[in-house]
Amino acid sequence: MTILITQAMSESMRSFSRSLPMALLKARESVMMRFRPMLRMHNLTEQQWRVLRAMSAAESSLRPMDLAQMTFISMPSLSRLLKTLEAKELITRGRLADDLRGSEFGLTDAGCDIVEEIAPHSEETYAQIEKMLGHAELEQLYRLLEQVEQRLGVPSETAPDE
Repeated sequence: MTILITQAMSESMRSFSRSLPMALLKARESVMMRFRPMLRMHNLTEQQWRVLRAMSAAESSLRPMDLAQMTFISMPSLSRLLKTLEAKELITRGRLADDLRGSEFGLTDAGCDIVEEIAPHSEETYAQIEKMLGHAELEQLYRLLEQVEQRLGVPSETAPDE
């Protein structure tokens, strides 16, 4: 019975190997496996780096909701990450001027230092990836991913964490 149901389902669905979400996840894993050793050397998780990187790109302190939208990390996970990064003294928490109940976060000097320390290694990894894929192909990939985003839309809520 199970075989018949599985067979019927597989006939009505595209092949698992042609699943766009799975293809994107596999591509993400292929890229991230090149960054993980560098992050481990600095005792950072991928998500912690994503938050530090987003903060370093911002021109001012960020509210948690803004960080969640920038990094695609759910609010519950982001809250834990922020506490961890604050305990590591890589970020600082401040009060919002217009809402004393709200918080905003920014990088500490130590946070800026670790981003500056990782940046050249990160760029080296990007250069290796570009060399392996080719400049034109990498640019094409960026364009295609931007088209996917533009045509399918950007999620208004954060995606669940990996």
